[in-house]
Formats: sequence, C-alpha cells, structure tokens
Amino acid sequence: MSLHTSSPEAYTLLRAALNLFQKPPAQLDETQLSKASRQAIREFDIETRVLQSSEAAGVIVSEEELARAFAEVRNRFEDEQQFNAALEAHNLNNDSLRNALARQCKVNAVLEKIASRSPKVSDVEVGIYYHSHPEKFRRPEQRSARHILISVNPDYPENTRELALQRIQDIALTLQRKPHKFADLAMKYSECPTALNGGELGFIVQGQLFPELDQVLFQLKAGQLSGVVETEIGFHLIQCQKILLTETLSLQKTAPKIRQLMQDRHRRTCQKAWLASLPVSST
Repeated sequence: MSLHTSSPEAYTLLRAALNLFQKPPAQLDETQLSKASRQAIREFDIETRVLQSSEAAGVIVSEEELARAFAEVRNRFEDEQQFNAALEAHNLNNDSLRNALARQCKVNAVLEKIASRSPKVSDVEVGIYYHSHPEKFRRPEQRSARHILISVNPDYPENTRELALQRIQDIALTLQRKPHKFADLAMKYSECPTALNGGELGFIVQGQLFPELDQVLFQLKAGQLSGVVETEIGFHLIQCQKILLTETLSLQKTAPKIRQLMQDRHRRTCQKAWLASLPVSST
C-alpha cells in the first residue's frame, strides 16, 4: 500500500500510523512504515469484506456520526496547518477524508449490528465468574499518608548527610509537639514534589514506596508519625492518616462490572466468528 493511492486506502494507512506510532506515515522510518502498511492492508481487507456482506445492506451513517469521526481525526493534530499538510501528503482532502470516514463508520455500524446478536450474560454466569476468580475482588489494605523528604546530595553544602539528618531531626522534634502542623512543615521544608500538596501521597498499597518507607508506613497506626527513615535518596518522615483494611468486594457490588466484562467478551467472540465466516474479498 503506497502513500499515494485511493482515498479509503490512504486514510487506512494514515489511521494505522497514528494508532501505532502517533505520527502520520510521512514521519515514519522505514521499519515503522512497513509495519503500519501491513496493518493497513489487513484492516482494509477486513473492512471490504464487511461492506460486501448482506448485513451491510441498509446500514446508513448519520451526518452527526460522521462529524464526530471527522473531529476525532482533526483533534489528533496540533493545528489546522499540520492537519491539512498531513491530508495533502497522503492524497486526501476534507471531502475524501469524509468519504473514507463514512466507510469506516459503516463498518463499525455493521460490526455493532453483529455484536448485538451475542447472548446476554445471565445472573448465573456472573455468579460463577465471581466465585471462580476470588482474587480479582479482594482489595488489599491501603493507607493514606503524608511525607517529608530532606535529600542527601554531597554536591550541595546544605545537603550533606550530616546536615540533612540534623534538619530532618529538627522537623521531627517540632512534629512531636505539633503533629497537626505536618502539612505546613512539608510545604515549607520538604524537597519532594508532594510538598506542594502538603506532602500528600494519597492512598498507598504495599510495594509502591521505597522498601524502607513501605515497611514503616504499614506498621503505623492511623494518625501516627514515624521516626526518621533513611532511603537511598535521603531522610524521610511519614505520617499515616487513614487505614482501609483488606476487603473482599461483594457480588452485589461487583456484578455490574463483571456483567459488562463478560458481555464485551461475548460481543467480541460473536464478531470474530462472523468475520471468519465471510468470503474472501472480491476486490
């Protein structure tokens, strides 16, 4: 598939390049262009087979749907100039792009029509899935926390290990007297980007922080302040704010997501089976 071919094929190549590499074909290297071209050829062949099917008869694409599709492509480019340049480079203009998009929209409508034939997920199926995958519905313990960092960097006189340790110990002494001042002191002294939010780390599960911090945080009680903790980047103080214990989500709470997951799977299976049954394209 060359860069300058019929409008639908040219658009399919452009779409494949943007999806795979977030760049138009003209900006791809030889290996990337080859991969995008192979993808485009496969997609174009499938689309042609879909459009030649009896199910495609009578499917109409609305102007509103076409306008949304056009806007989605346009918004992938920084400005109108870049957009028009990409169209010209790939033998397209606004009209030919709309024609190519109308083809794509019709293909999508046919596939949606096929997917609607998929069987509806029953309550029994949802229940079986829930009880067969208990690990998927177990929420691990989470803790919300704040932290203060004083980094160690020998290149800066004020951040030698000795001075950094002294600074964090001074902050710790203040917090022992005024633990409610943690956010204010974090904003004033912490060298972590979280300082802008008062040292707020949000909810943490085990394994997200430095191992030394992780071990300390998950031994604290809600509201408790740690001692000084050293990691490879410096010294820390961490405060546990709230604890959410391990929870197994109920079937009632998870049923809608399970049903959607299984329904999507049924739809894809139905579409794949139908596509596999289509005859080879006659063009």
